[in-house]
Amino acid sequence: MSQLTRPNIDEIPAIRPRRTISGMSAILLPLLSGTEIDWEGFRGHVTRTADAGLVPAVNMDTGYANLISESQREQVLAETQSLMDGQPYVAGVFVKDDPDAAFDFDAYRTGLDQILKYGGTPIIFQSYGLTEQADDDIVEAYAKIGSHAGDFLGFELGKMFAPFGKIYSLDVYKGLMGIETCRGAKHSSLSRELEWQRLRLRDETRPDFKVLTGNDLAIDMVMYGSDYLLGLSTFAPEAFARRDAMWAAGDAGFYELNDILQYLGFLAFRDPVPAYKHNAAQFLHARGWIKTPLTYPGSPERPESDVAILQNILDRISE
Repeated sequence: MSQLTRPNIDEIPAIRPRRTISGMSAILLPLLSGTEIDWEGFRGHVTRTADAGLVPAVNMDTGYANLISESQREQVLAETQSLMDGQPYVAGVFVKDDPDAAFDFDAYRTGLDQILKYGGTPIIFQSYGLTEQADDDIVEAYAKIGSHAGDFLGFELGKMFAPFGKIYSLDVYKGLMGIETCRGAKHSSLSRELEWQRLRLRDETRPDFKVLTGNDLAIDMVMYGSDYLLGLSTFAPEAFARRDAMWAAGDAGFYELNDILQYLGFLAFRDPVPAYKHNAAQFLHARGWIKTPLTYPGSPERPESDVAILQNILDRISE
């Protein structure tokens, strides 16, 4: 199945008004200094996200999953389990490897077991060993993960986010939908066309499968049938929840609020894309939700001049 054929307008999935949107939000891991985590800020952020009606997703890219230590990763899970008190949350399984590495199921199993211990639903970060396999072997790897973990979420990640990422062929995507325990997959290509293809395939093949948009440059993909797991929503989970409720109610105010949130997305997710996490820290600090606007060492930064623009957006969201 080719991914390269651009659809004409008649082939785009229909807009689905009044649909109930399922929202998941990647939680920023805030810092006090250096690598010292602001646990009070983290707890407040998880709680506000859940209270808004979004499912918190921890140890994601927004939570510096590829940079934090194993002990920090486990403390994130323990804190989240305590806060959620049996309510659902998602957590990333990250396996660090190198190009040309073999698929390391044992490392994934360790990450899965850690998340299951703390009551989370795993979402599978890609790795070189996973994505450099042949298509059939990639699907088999996910099937093996599902056999061990039970319900899980897949994750396609474009290389603008991480060098080990890969956007799968539609054949692989269809294979993922054939795994009963794979309940959905986050799609982070930043391409409407590729996501529309997945929505059409989902509707034809497995309607209960969640296409979780990770397109922070097109957050209106929810109008076409996508749900979401976004880093952008970490800036303002309550505004995303309000937008989603407007869509479900048939309130045209959805469009104006979506436009403001998309303006924030265009600012935060400009090159270099991973620096959006610093914008998130600047924004949440401006809100008084976290103690500093620091970003984790090794993550790119934004200029201080962004703060005035972010404050203007915050004022507009809060009106």
